[in-house]
Amino acid sequence: MQADDGVTLRLAHWPAASDSRGSVLLFPGRTEYIEKYSGTAAFLTDSGYDVLAIDWRGQGLSDRLLPDVRLGHVAQFGDYQRDVVEMVVAATERNLPKPWHLLAHSMGGCIGLAALHGGLPVASAAFSAPMWGINLRPMSHGVAVGMAYLAGRLGRGGRLAPGSGGGAMGTYVLDECFSANLLTEDADQWCRMVREAAVWPDMTLGGASFDWVGKALNECLRLSRMPSPDLPALISLGSREKIVSPTAIRDRAARWPAASLIEVEGARHEVMMCRPDRRAAFLSAALDLFQDSV
Repeated sequence: MQADDGVTLRLAHWPAASDSRGSVLLFPGRTEYIEKYSGTAAFLTDSGYDVLAIDWRGQGLSDRLLPDVRLGHVAQFGDYQRDVVEMVVAATERNLPKPWHLLAHSMGGCIGLAALHGGLPVASAAFSAPMWGINLRPMSHGVAVGMAYLAGRLGRGGRLAPGSGGGAMGTYVLDECFSANLLTEDADQWCRMVREAAVWPDMTLGGASFDWVGKALNECLRLSRMPSPDLPALISLGSREKIVSPTAIRDRAARWPAASLIEVEGARHEVMMCRPDRRAAFLSAALDLFQDSV
């Protein structure tokens, strides 16, 4: 697909394995790519749902936005909503069965919440570790925004922001060891991520630009001041979450009457790619939500 500003986007459609109960719009997180969710898509299609996923602008095999293609970047966070529009267009053109539901992880949860406020036509929304705030450890929000703003004024907004990744191998799963990683406690899932990053380096991404950091923090703050959508929702949070803000997630869940919060004991950031029993608990709860939101 091509967004209205000319950026080429890559999408994938997995049809339901049997008579469809509806469709799931899958919003991945920062640095991710469509194939990372093949296991989740298989679970959903086996359960009777079509799945439509996207490589956001600047990552995966969608157009990269800087000469340094390893750097995660966006000019305005609202540009991701242009990508959401193309997902809706694709879902409509392919006659994806309704009702539609949202399944969003991390940065996809931030984009997804904004899209719900913009009228995304879904019956329910399930969020995995949504990026409604960022764990800046130990930097304060104000300092991080100030640094990003100053970098932009100095013409360095497209440079790597310190602490955002971008090590020797250029992508987190190849630079970090399993025991110290913040994504998953499941060794099989970690090995799969490492294998994919090694075999498909063009689909991976490194650290974030100053512009991305500043725009992301401002978007989280903007969304925190908005009311919760009038929509059934499920929100998951791992007890060992260290990438996004648990405080922001709990605050939003407390202000969302139609939402339920699942805190997954022992899970890290990637609840859909954690230990099988924990992963199944979240995905089964998501299925219950979708089925009850017809």
